[in-house]
Parts: sequence; structure tokens; C-alpha cells
Amino acid sequence: MSDLSSEEESGENENYLGEYDGERNSEGERHGRGKAQLPNGDTYDGQYEHGFRSGRGTYRFRNGARYTGEYLQNKKHGRGIFFYPDGSKYEGDWVNDQRHGYGEYTYANGDTYTGEWLNNNRHGQGTYLYKDTGSKYVGGWVNGNQEGEAELIHVNHRFQGKFLNGNPEGRGKYVFDIGCEQHGEYIQSEQVK
Repeated sequence: MSDLSSEEESGENENYLGEYDGERNSEGERHGRGKAQLPNGDTYDGQYEHGFRSGRGTYRFRNGARYTGEYLQNKKHGRGIFFYPDGSKYEGDWVNDQRHGYGEYTYANGDTYTGEWLNNNRHGQGTYLYKDTGSKYVGGWVNGNQEGEAELIHVNHRFQGKFLNGNPEGRGKYVFDIGCEQHGEYIQSEQVK
């Protein structure tokens, strides 16, 4: 399951294009509280500092997406919530316009990922909950893929072991609710064409 990438916010020449109603500093730059209507139809309502979106604000995209949170020099930076047009949302940390740090992503299908992020990817430790089955993956992630030590928990059994590219690999065990365990090793078989 891939994550949606961030929406592009136009900020180029924002000070010179579109309508603005708000505070300015002695140099005439947007500074303090203000509202902007951008030429592409997007809007921003929030804090400015020396002409840049900085501090808290809400950016509404003409496609229906919305970000409410912290900005630094026109980029999402700090804590914020992004609502995507497909109904998914991300609530958490942002660095330089990317999901980065800790956050929760709720997908359009109802699945959720809660954990660490790096450059818009699930990366580090996290939990992915599959809404339809109630199963959940708890463990390592590398560049958006399930990788490293983890536990895949199902309704009446669980798998404990290592994952690589989203698949079990190497030694692991199944633990069943009735009290028995099955130990073994996963070996990737070659696909027959």
C-alpha cells in the first residue's frame, strides 16, 4: 500500500499575486495574521513572518485537500494534520514539507499506520492495522516496506520473526491461541515462469 505524496502548495511570488487581507510589517511584507487567496484557487488563513507562511495556519487546496498546522518559510514544518482528497489523513510531525518524525496515517480504506516516518515514508518502528481483517503488523519498516523484527498478529494466531520487503524471511514461529507453537524458517522460493 503506497502513501499519497504531499500536495504541492504554490508559494512562488505569493506576495505579489493573488489577494491578501492582513497585517504587514514596515517593509510591506506579509507579517502577522492574514488571509490569502492564491491565483490557482487555493487559500491560506494563518500566520506570516517576513512574507512567508510561518507559525500556525490552514491551507485549503482547490482539489479539496486541507492542511492545518505549523509552517516554517512556506513549508509544512512541526505538528499538523493533512486531509487528502481521497478521504485519507495524516496527523503528526512534518519537516520541510514531508511526513517526518512520528505520526498516524489513516488510509481511505480505513487501515491505519501509527509510528515513525522519514521523508514521507513509513520508516523505523510502527504498527499497521488492517481494518477489514483486524490483523496488525507491529515492527520495523524501511522506506515504506515491512522489514526487520516484527510480529504479525491475527485473530487466533500470530507470527513472530523477521520480515524483508513485506514478507517473512528466516527463522520465526507461529503461536496459536490454543497454546501450541510451530517453529521454522522461511526461504524465498524462485517464481516459476
